[in-house]
Amino acid sequence: MAKVATRGKRYRILSHTLSSLSQPHLISTVPATLSERVYSAFKRDIIHGIFQPGEALSEKDLARRYKASRTPVREAALRLQNDRLLRIVPNRGYFVAQITLQVLNDIYEFRSAVECAAAELAAAKGATSEALKELTDLAKASCSPDNRGSWARFIEADTAFHVGIALLARNQMLVTAVSEARSQMERLMLAAIDIHYFGEVPGREHLAILNAIRERDPESARQLMRDHIMQSKDKVMGVASVLPVRSTM
Repeated sequence: MAKVATRGKRYRILSHTLSSLSQPHLISTVPATLSERVYSAFKRDIIHGIFQPGEALSEKDLARRYKASRTPVREAALRLQNDRLLRIVPNRGYFVAQITLQVLNDIYEFRSAVECAAAELAAAKGATSEALKELTDLAKASCSPDNRGSWARFIEADTAFHVGIALLARNQMLVTAVSEARSQMERLMLAAIDIHYFGEVPGREHLAILNAIRERDPESARQLMRDHIMQSKDKVMGVASVLPVRSTM
């Protein structure tokens, strides 16, 4: 299983590759404070399915797991509730957020809004050849059928690709929004692996988006990103009946 630290390293490499842009610092570095480390580890465990949807979690057990006091755990829980990955129920504790059909729709509507805008801005503002090469390498990431480790690495590359498009837009709010959406997507994609659904690698779609950005064609970049996201939505909805998805909250 790819680790958050590994993904963070890839993001930093991508950010370095995009150093000619006006904001090369957009990707965060490895968490430095205890509070940040607890938040990152807790978030990773939810995304990677260590904690299952609906599972009740004890603050005391979490503090022991992350080798921290209850205060940073409490702070992490509040952030994860804002991320829609955790529910805090007064006098009862923490519960891992369920994946519902409404959540799926929300994720894809959000992705369509922010990632189409990012692709459009990236094409309008342009990108260096070095940045496009790095993103092309990510777009060409492959994986072996029925191999969980291989698919986990592909998911890592897929996230780096989509965040990379947002980086090209040179807009901090879009980078943050896309990163948040990818947390939800990674959770869905890893859950799909757990029921042995591996889907298809969207290499052609990714390369088409990059070509539109290279050609400085904002309208095409936006439309191709929208088509890509809607195709992904159709695939996910097609297997929703066997994913840990509830019809209601």
